[in-house]
Amino acid sequence: MFQLQSDKIGEQEAGIITEALFGISGEAERLEGELDLNFRLTDGAGQSYVLKIHNPAADRDFLEAQNAMIRHLDAQKPDLALPRLVPSLDGSDGGMMCDSEGHERVVRLLTWLAGETWNHVAKKGGLTLYPLGRFMGQLDQALAEFDHPALKRKFLWEMTGAAVHKKHVSMIGDDEIRAIVSDILNDFEGRVSPLLKNCPHQVIHNDANDYNVLMAPDGAVAGLIDFGDAVHSVRIAELAVAGAYGMLGRDDPIAAVLPLVAGFHETNALNDGELEILYALMRVRLAMSVCMAAKQIAENPDNDYLLISQKDVYELLRRLKDVNPHLVHFRLRDACGLEPVPGSRAVRDWLELNGGDCALVCPLIPGKDPLWIFDLDPGQSSTSQSHDPAGWWAQIEREMKLRGAKAAIGRYLEDRSVYTSDNFAADGRERRTVHMGIDIFMPPGTPVFVPLAGKVVHFNDNVEELDYGPVIILEHETDTGAKFWTKYGHLTRDSLPGLALGQRLEKGEAFARIGPFPENGNWPPHLHFQILTHLLDMGTDVFGVAPKSTLDIWESIAPDANLILGISEDCAGRVARADDYLIDKRKRHLSRNLSLSYADPLKIVKGRGQYLYDEAGNEWLDMVNNVCHVGHCHPRVVKAGQEQMAELNTNTRYLHDNIVRYAKRLTATFPDPLNVCFLVNSGSEANDLAIRLARNYTGSREMLIVDHAYHGNLSSLIDISPYKFNGRGGEGCPDQTHICTMPDGYRGAYKYSAPGMAEAYAADAHRHLEKLRVQGRKPAAFIAESILGCGGQVMLPDGYLKDVYAAVRAEGGLCIADEVQVGFGRVGHHMWGFELQGVVPDIVTLGKPIGNGHPMAAVITTPEVANAFVTGMEYFNTFGGNPVSSAIGLAVLDVVRDERLRRNALDVGEQMLVGMQAMAQSFDLVGDVRGVGLFQGMELVRDRGSLEPADREASAVVEEMKKRGILLSTDGPLHNVVKIKPPICFNAGDCDRFLTGLEESLRLVSGRSWS
Repeated sequence: MFQLQSDKIGEQEAGIITEALFGISGEAERLEGELDLNFRLTDGAGQSYVLKIHNPAADRDFLEAQNAMIRHLDAQKPDLALPRLVPSLDGSDGGMMCDSEGHERVVRLLTWLAGETWNHVAKKGGLTLYPLGRFMGQLDQALAEFDHPALKRKFLWEMTGAAVHKKHVSMIGDDEIRAIVSDILNDFEGRVSPLLKNCPHQVIHNDANDYNVLMAPDGAVAGLIDFGDAVHSVRIAELAVAGAYGMLGRDDPIAAVLPLVAGFHETNALNDGELEILYALMRVRLAMSVCMAAKQIAENPDNDYLLISQKDVYELLRRLKDVNPHLVHFRLRDACGLEPVPGSRAVRDWLELNGGDCALVCPLIPGKDPLWIFDLDPGQSSTSQSHDPAGWWAQIEREMKLRGAKAAIGRYLEDRSVYTSDNFAADGRERRTVHMGIDIFMPPGTPVFVPLAGKVVHFNDNVEELDYGPVIILEHETDTGAKFWTKYGHLTRDSLPGLALGQRLEKGEAFARIGPFPENGNWPPHLHFQILTHLLDMGTDVFGVAPKSTLDIWESIAPDANLILGISEDCAGRVARADDYLIDKRKRHLSRNLSLSYADPLKIVKGRGQYLYDEAGNEWLDMVNNVCHVGHCHPRVVKAGQEQMAELNTNTRYLHDNIVRYAKRLTATFPDPLNVCFLVNSGSEANDLAIRLARNYTGSREMLIVDHAYHGNLSSLIDISPYKFNGRGGEGCPDQTHICTMPDGYRGAYKYSAPGMAEAYAADAHRHLEKLRVQGRKPAAFIAESILGCGGQVMLPDGYLKDVYAAVRAEGGLCIADEVQVGFGRVGHHMWGFELQGVVPDIVTLGKPIGNGHPMAAVITTPEVANAFVTGMEYFNTFGGNPVSSAIGLAVLDVVRDERLRRNALDVGEQMLVGMQAMAQSFDLVGDVRGVGLFQGMELVRDRGSLEPADREASAVVEEMKKRGILLSTDGPLHNVVKIKPPICFNAGDCDRFLTGLEESLRLVSGRSWS
């Protein structure tokens, strides 16, 4: 043990100690330290180190834990900028010395990290915390498997024990701060602490503060120092600590930490429970800091520095006092690429399917009663019109009369693409400029009806406070238990007295009336109607007009009111977004390696809806063209394409609102974490890219497929399409393709009636996986259509995909759902076919139906899979996602929603299935009828016992149907399945025509000799 002869430990002595214990000589410089002595030592070559001479009372077990933690990180993440231990001359992690008073001290030498403290960089402005978030995410990922008994300690800065600080609250001198801190700690103890059990626990650094984080000139993290607060705790506390410091001194504290959270989540995914309490824990950290300082001030009342150091914390706590915690939670989720309001998608999905069953909110029949849609200029509101609401209403009435309109819809346009001073009030707060509901202008006294049964939860006369006038909010519940709300504004005051909180109102019941000015907020008479998925504890004050910066969150809180109203016109104003917003959303919803720089015999000549027209003007009922998903030449889709085509069509190297808006809208129809899309031009391109993504992610080229599948016409897809490689001209199955038995409950080995049919067919996939395992190989992916198209419109047995997906993932492979034919609401029950099986794939492929025949397609995947694809080789598709295609895609989404086409597919599909099943009882030729929604098949057989395929008969039926003006085709490995997949606007009348024609055709074909 080195014996120090001097009675002090200064810079000279530090140099002596370093040379004696570590064999390194150089100049020492004293550094700040609370308990330990710290020195920077620079040797003759200019290499710097940190010498730490620990307090005699230091816990040596804890110091060893720090050493073990540093060694572990060095082995797991050598690329992270962290201090490394310099071994002593005897090869240990440090040395021992005895000072002149006989006290033994542990001495450690660590590598020096160059950089400027986060605090100093932040003061210069322009600092983004995204790199720090990634760094801390990687750090905690590396620490996930590390543990040490000394780190499971009671420690005042360990956040799960924050309630202990309640005893210090009374020491806080500032009355307002004392009340704020008390509320924070009470909330922690009563609400947050019980939720910690749902969070991952591990060893964390626990002190990424603005002096322990070092930044490089380019904004990267240059280092993280000081492991003295390391502890075993909840993982989310790591991010909460950094977030608390990240908010200090910021004009918009919440916006400042969103990149931090996004970066962490990208490298180390946070779960829903962690995101739910993250903001609360950030405030807890600030409260702990105030309590600790108050305790120290009480013990050292003359230490003015302690009060000064708390100035920024006090200011931040005051700023956060009125911040809505629900909005922060939703912003944090959005930053992570998740649906902001966790239950919003479920509500939207339910309304998408069931909204058509709602009662009329106003005595207005969408699609029948004429409407006048008029635009309001940016910023136009009651404040700019209140001087003459009578004149404004008179103008609206005149225009409605000229157009024969029963009502008018005021569409609010927010045209500003960048923020200007007009966006902000004098106090610096952002103005609310984006209208979130639909305003229906009708005469005063017009009754308002309950669209869905519900109860009254809030009502208020806001005429003296806001410009809504009397407001009522009703609560509703889906059949799955999800709650949502509807808001009604600008009512008559006499709508309120008969209401009571909790009062039950039935669907179609008149409960309010449109108010006259001025009692309606001094507007022309109209109803503000809004759907809400969360009330934010704001009651009737929940916003009907949102601030632009948080519009994505508000679109999740207040989804399109047309989900209930069903007005088949665009009632929402478009909001242009700033460049930085578009860039950010591209990173989230589009692949990051997409760079930016400057930038048959029938001659069909026309289509309309589910009908095609030949050059002679003959009409044909199209029952096979699933590509024109919402109907041929849908005027709304055509208009969208025409208008954008007349303005601009370039490529994705330029910023444009359409591509980001479409990527966001499309990915919002998928369950998390499927929220990144690649936009391409065809289903073949989509499937080819899906295979590349899977092979890149897994490092394997082995593909599991279903027999008779067809996935596209590219060479890569022929290799996984038995329909092609085992067909005429095919070259057979490639070595890296593994064919799983088609789970056909009619013709296969296991029949519909067999118990465990799904497991029996899935066993073949297990067999292939076991074979690969024995060979030391693993699958890249299992790819299957959610309903087998070329296999003969075969419905997968319930539970099949769940079984196979689990088995494939257990072996390291991914699961791909080919939704080119069956997706986008065609199955009726769900938007996507895989949802019939209750699974979430890793990758989903879509084809031209998403553009109603326009050459566009997409691959939807998870951020994890997409990020792994960023290898340095750019993926660029010249025409995928161009502004015209994106505009068309957006219009198709609108049509599916506004025309209730999912519900139509469900209802008409059921009508068709029942009709064909009746024919199966009448014609021996019909072997099987199967399908769902508007994706169905009828398999024809010559003998029901032998199941001899009636292929010629099937073709004859198709020809007979053609004579009746109905277009069909055959499919299946034996070419004996009449396939049915019309545009999903196919209606009940069309179905009656089809069933009549099919019955006639079956009777004629059945009466012929086919020997």
